[in-house]
Amino acid sequence: MGDTNEYTVHDLVRDELYKNMDVEYGKFTASLSPGAGNIIGVRIPVLRKMAKEIASVNWKEYLDGARDDTFEEVMLQGIVLGYARGKIDDILTYMGRFIPKIDDWSICDTCCNTFKIANQYQQEVWDFLMPYLDEQGVIDGKPANERNREFELRFVAVMMLNYYLNDAYIDKVLYAYDHMKNDGYYLKMGVAWGLAEAYVKCPEPTKVFLNNNHLDDFTFNKAIQKMQESFRITPEEKAALKAMKR
Repeated sequence: MGDTNEYTVHDLVRDELYKNMDVEYGKFTASLSPGAGNIIGVRIPVLRKMAKEIASVNWKEYLDGARDDTFEEVMLQGIVLGYARGKIDDILTYMGRFIPKIDDWSICDTCCNTFKIANQYQQEVWDFLMPYLDEQGVIDGKPANERNREFELRFVAVMMLNYYLNDAYIDKVLYAYDHMKNDGYYLKMGVAWGLAEAYVKCPEPTKVFLNNNHLDDFTFNKAIQKMQESFRITPEEKAALKAMKR
């Protein structure tokens, strides 16, 4: 029998998190993520530093036994995946295991923002994302109605706005945004954000889309609002966009 009291890398990670606990920052995080539970209060730069160290040693070993019972430990897993290096298929396999753990917008977005390997493997990552759009599909043995579709789809939406707003993918992205059907607030806001970014980076196809889509009124109007708030869109364009509100 092994020593059940062995001090593991996961014990080390948790100890390091509590060493960097900032109570006031934890309260701030809780105010931004009202649905998040068990927040320690560790700032993102600290988590990034820890994630880089983990990714440089043995990220698979860490992820294989990573704990999920604090906000920061789930967040850390997403950041580690962003810094992980190896075969893209291996990394995406671990990403597939991580996505069901996402239950907060900041965990979702931080993971997406860090996953810059998508720039290098655009097609492979795109192919990985596509099954999440299939309402009837089964991922990791669970049908769509048994998974957290709101954050599953937000993950896809944010990945698209980070890495796929380009000539090669814009039409596919707009089609995907038009067909992400879920009543979740954070998905709707993710799609609205993506469309606002698409308007800046790929204005012509996005303008065509705004005149012919199946978006619900809330998502459409939020997208227009975000475009109007952008410093990268001219006052004349903002006036035209305002007139499009439903």
